[in-house]
Amino acid sequence: MNNYFVILAAGNSKRFSKNKNKQFFNYKNKEIIDHSIIKSLESKLFKKIIVVTNNLSYLKKKKYPKIISIIKGGKERADSSLIALKYLKKFKPKNILIHDAARPDFSIKLLKNLIKLLKKNKAVIPFTSPRDSIKYKINDHFFNLDRKKAFLTQTPQAFRYKILYELYRKQKSNITDEATLFIANNQKIRFITGDIGNNKITYIDDVKLIKTFYGIGFDIHRLVKDKKLYLGGIKIPFHSGLEGHSDGDVILHAVIDAILGASRKKDIGTYFPNSKKFKNIKSPKMLKPILDNLKKSDYSINNLDINLICEQPKVSKYRNKIINSISRLTNLDKNSINLKGKTVEKLGLIGKEKAIACEVIISINKYD
Repeated sequence: MNNYFVILAAGNSKRFSKNKNKQFFNYKNKEIIDHSIIKSLESKLFKKIIVVTNNLSYLKKKKYPKIISIIKGGKERADSSLIALKYLKKFKPKNILIHDAARPDFSIKLLKNLIKLLKKNKAVIPFTSPRDSIKYKINDHFFNLDRKKAFLTQTPQAFRYKILYELYRKQKSNITDEATLFIANNQKIRFITGDIGNNKITYIDDVKLIKTFYGIGFDIHRLVKDKKLYLGGIKIPFHSGLEGHSDGDVILHAVIDAILGASRKKDIGTYFPNSKKFKNIKSPKMLKPILDNLKKSDYSINNLDINLICEQPKVSKYRNKIINSISRLTNLDKNSINLKGKTVEKLGLIGKEKAIACEVIISINKYD
């Protein structure tokens, strides 16, 4: 195993942020640069990993394993690559992979494939095909480019060290990747299919992630004779209904509390106290403003898991109707709603058919 991995992380990220270099921005619970470092370590494919940066003091504080060397980079990307190549010369490497830290989503599978194909090739470059129509401009004229013939190259890019080093020594102009260097010198390249998700992070919007929050809701009401029973927003034929300041719909009340819990907005009593204003209010009317506020805050419901706890009525008989009602009220796909019926083995008020309870777990998403 005579493979070496170079991570280029010396850019100043002008297009990303004025306040922070993107390689040190938090992405999927790690700094962007650490994704590349961790994957290269976990792959166990490399004798040494070189991180090229202009923030030596910060990275050295992290106390990486000895296999990792941190060196100072240059002004341009090509300068940093050459610095790394010169540094590695003393180790007499056979193969070298050069990677941009701004691509944290490459796979270890891709690393293995690149190294495997280097056995019979001087250079192996991953690419994806463009999805958009492409135009290019020469002077004042525009031309259509056949996207079937266009390659969007990625990193890591793999090379025989000696060939890459010699080409860099002779290179005078600035280049944006090592594949450009090989093409400019009429060197043969093996292009392979890259990772679809291995996109380069350039702008702050590229790291907008979905954040998921969870909430738990619970409600219980006594059953009383000669009152209508509402569950999940629909009337259920039964000899008793649920006692409460409102219509007593334990399912929708638990859904509301779960939403408020996930969005950190206190509880149902905060918004609907036992006052004259809300006497006998229908639960769908209580749910609507809670959902409106959720939407205004850029949250969306991912799924609902509902436990209806009662001896009677049997949940299985009304499951589909209740799910369809909740789907309509929340504008949530019914396949994202689960309703389970639970009994309590005749124990307590619920077991004596004197009460019905409901608990709900919800997950909601928000783009950060």
